[in-house]
Amino acid sequence: MHCPFCSTQETKVIDSRLVAAGHQIRRRRECIQCHERFTTFEVAELVMPRVVKRDGKREPFDEEKLRSGMLRALEKRPVSTEKVEQSVTKIKSALRATGEREVSSEMVGNLIMAELKELDKVAYVRFASVYRSFEDIKEFGEEIAKLGD
Repeated sequence: MHCPFCSTQETKVIDSRLVAAGHQIRRRRECIQCHERFTTFEVAELVMPRVVKRDGKREPFDEEKLRSGMLRALEKRPVSTEKVEQSVTKIKSALRATGEREVSSEMVGNLIMAELKELDKVAYVRFASVYRSFEDIKEFGEEIAKLGD
């Protein structure tokens, strides 16, 4: 690892700790040459499948798009950011677990709806109303009635 202060290639690890629920390693390093200390974070680089949209377009998986869609549905609802992040992690894990190079946007939407149903019923209905683009009030009512089951 290059020292960010003097650009020397030789640095040594002083301390390593797991962070982010074990998904990252935080390392304290010291430069052999200038003795400055700095912190690095190490994460596994996992390839996410591409998303095939309804119109056939393919695009890279966008974690921020997933998170923002969930947050929009959860706006002004009593759900912690930590729970949202756990849900995002679960969805990403489920997508990677398919082992596919491409997944349908419908599959991603269904995973989001399943997570929102667990987190908050109101957010679930909000998301479903946009995602499923209900044609009339009857379809919307049927979806709400399913929540009672």
